[in-house]
Amino acid sequence: MERNPMRRQLASMRKSLFDQGYLDEQLIQLEELQDDANPNFVEEVVTLYYRDSARIILNIEQALERKPFDFNKLDDYMHQFKGSSSSIGAKKVKAESTMFREYCKSGNAEGCMRAFQQLKKEYATLKKKLEAYFQLARQAGPMETACRPK
Repeated sequence: MERNPMRRQLASMRKSLFDQGYLDEQLIQLEELQDDANPNFVEEVVTLYYRDSARIILNIEQALERKPFDFNKLDDYMHQFKGSSSSIGAKKVKAESTMFREYCKSGNAEGCMRAFQQLKKEYATLKKKLEAYFQLARQAGPMETACRPK
């Protein structure tokens, strides 16, 4: 009976991530790939995302320190970051990436700086929320799932 309240809390936490616009349907697609053979698949993908994307963020920070801005290079970095963010369904992060790229295309240095600060804020917020979600998921233990009909 102990798992039931935890599972309800986990479901509520997951729902709020979608309702608040942090995640989109791409995460659901990742969850559909998770199975008994790889029960931590989604967490592993998200962990890899944060490991790899930290390097891209560092590259962007370094590029933003160099004046004049190389908007093409910044856009290339953000294109890569946006693709990675899309792959885990990071909806708000992806939206900020889009804004940053628009500012790059228009050569708006101030806009790039503002968008990047907002992106880092959304990125950190999502990371914190997902860490809490996965920690609770580990505590709740594996879900009992029915087999999908063939």
